[in-house]
Amino acid sequence: MKVEKKKRFSISLTTQILIATIGGIIFGALVGPWASNIKFVGDIFIRLIQMSVILLVMSAVAAAVGSGDGQDVGKMGFHTFKWIILFTVISAGLGIALSMLIQPGVGIQIANAEEIANATVESTSLQDTVLGFVSTNIIGSMADSAMVPCIVFALFFGVAMGAYTRQSGNRNMADWVTGLNAIITNIIKTVMHIAPIGIFCLLADVAGSTGFKVIIPMLKFLGVLFIGDVIQFLIYGPLTATLCKVNPAKMPKKFAKMSMMAVTTTSGAICLPTKMEDAVTKFGVSRKVADFTGPITMSMNSCGAAMCYVVAIFFMAQSTGVDLTVYQMGMAILLSCLMCMGTIVVPGGSVIVYTFLASSLGLPLESIAILIGIDWFSGMFRTLMNVDVDVMVGMLVASKLGELDRDVYNGVKEVTY
Repeated sequence: MKVEKKKRFSISLTTQILIATIGGIIFGALVGPWASNIKFVGDIFIRLIQMSVILLVMSAVAAAVGSGDGQDVGKMGFHTFKWIILFTVISAGLGIALSMLIQPGVGIQIANAEEIANATVESTSLQDTVLGFVSTNIIGSMADSAMVPCIVFALFFGVAMGAYTRQSGNRNMADWVTGLNAIITNIIKTVMHIAPIGIFCLLADVAGSTGFKVIIPMLKFLGVLFIGDVIQFLIYGPLTATLCKVNPAKMPKKFAKMSMMAVTTTSGAICLPTKMEDAVTKFGVSRKVADFTGPITMSMNSCGAAMCYVVAIFFMAQSTGVDLTVYQMGMAILLSCLMCMGTIVVPGGSVIVYTFLASSLGLPLESIAILIGIDWFSGMFRTLMNVDVDVMVGMLVASKLGELDRDVYNGVKEVTY
C-alpha cells in the first residue's frame, strides 16, 4: 500500500512581500507613531543586504569581465551603454512632455520652505560627481558603499585578471573570485527569507510616523510619475520582447517579485540580488551577461529617475512661477541624464540631485523641501522603472550576443543562479 506524501504548503516570496506590504501599511495606520519602534527591524534587513551588496557587485563584474576576452567585454559594454543612453534620454523626454501637459507644480502653495530646504540639503557640482567615479582608496569606497568607483575598479580588476589568466594559464584567482561571488550570493539568498518581516516594519513606520496625508497636495506630481511609468513599460516592454523574439505577455508575472522589492524598499542596491537572480532564472539571460549588466545598469541606467528629475525641475519652476526656456528644458534632459549615471541608489539620495538641478538651472530652492517630504513615495516610482528596465537591458544585450535562453523565458527549462 503506497502512502502518499502530502504536499507541503508554501507561499512564494513575492506573495509574502505583498502580504507584508498591505499588513505593514494597515498596522502602521492603526498604531500611529508607535510604529517607529519597530523600524529598527526593517533597518536590520536593509543593512544585512547592504553589507553584502558591494562584494556581490565587485565579484560579479570582475568574474564576468575576467571570464571573457577583451572583445567579449567590449561588445557587452557597447550594447549595455547603447541601451542605457537610449532609454534614459527617452524617459527624460517623456518627463518634459508629461510635465508640460499636466503641470504638476501649478497650484502648489510653497510656504516657509526655503529655510527648511537650505538647512536640509547640500549642493554638489557636476565636476565633483564625475570625479567621484574614480576612487583614490578602493577600501574607503567600499566602506562608503560608493557603487560607481567600486564598479570601475572591478572592471579594471576583471580585465587584468582575465589577461593574467590567459597569459599564465593559472585560474586560481579567477576561481577564487567566482567562489566569492557564489558565497555572497548564498548569504543574500538567506537574508531574503526575512524580507517580508523587514518590509512590514519599514512600511508600518512610514504609515504610522510619516503618514500618507503629506502626499495629498502632491498627488498631481506623483500621478505624473505613475503615468510615466505605465507609458515607459508599454514602450520598453513590447520593444524588448520584439527585439528578443519573446512573448511580451509573460513579462508582468516575471517582473512581479523584483517590482515588489523596488516599490517597498525604494532602493536599486537592495533590489540588485533579486534582479540578477530573476534575470537568469526567469528571463533566460546568461549568468555572464547578468553579472555584467546587473551592477552597471543599477548605477548607470535610471529611466525612472531621469523622468522623475525632469518632472521635479518643472515642479520647482511651476510652483515658484518660473517659466523655463527651451535652453533650460534641454539642460533639464542633459543634467537629469548625467545625474543618473552613478548617483544615488539608496533611499533619500535624490535630495542631493534636486539641489544640484535647482542650483544649476537657477531655480528657487523653496520647493525642494516639499519634494523631500514625499521622496519616499516618488522613490517607489523611480526605483520600479529603474529595476525593471535594468532587466530589459540585460535581455537586449544577451539576445544580441546569443546569450538569451528562450526556453528559460518560456518556462520549459529551469536554471539556477
